[in-house]
Amino acid sequence: MLKPYIILLLFGLAGLLGFVGGSVVKKDNYTKLEERVEILEQDTVQAIDTLIIALIYVESRGKEDAIGDTHLGNPSVGVLQIRPIMVREINRILKKQKYNKRFKLKDRFSREKSIEMFNIWREYYHNGDSYEKIARNWNGGPRGFKLSATRRYWNKVRKQISNQREELNEYKSIRRI
Repeated sequence: MLKPYIILLLFGLAGLLGFVGGSVVKKDNYTKLEERVEILEQDTVQAIDTLIIALIYVESRGKEDAIGDTHLGNPSVGVLQIRPIMVREINRILKKQKYNKRFKLKDRFSREKSIEMFNIWREYYHNGDSYEKIARNWNGGPRGFKLSATRRYWNKVRKQISNQREELNEYKSIRRI
């Protein structure tokens, strides 16, 4: 069963990121901003959703059909740019935890299933870890947080998290007027 914050995230993610037809919408429309902030303020949205939203933006700009790293033979695909080896790892975790559910490679193109796979991976390997460690390992593998190459990636993710917080603060200040 999906956790309530995942369901909320699925319905609100596109609006929260400001996507329309795969392109980013300018943030001058306060009605859209109000909708995004309401999602951010919901009690059922956990803090990790901020990280997921930032990762999705950095990885694919929210495009479910995004295909990357084609030069590697087995490309990463979907909003979170998941590789086949990650799908196998998620299925290994599910088997080890005695769940019957399994993911297929095509599931990487589903926003909902990609987020679900990410959360399985995060809860198994990074429960309680910092955003930085989670993001750098997502980008660079099990020892990604130790690689200097993942610092640039983390800076992009951190910038998106900061942008989300600025939007929330901007909205709150406008709401007080």
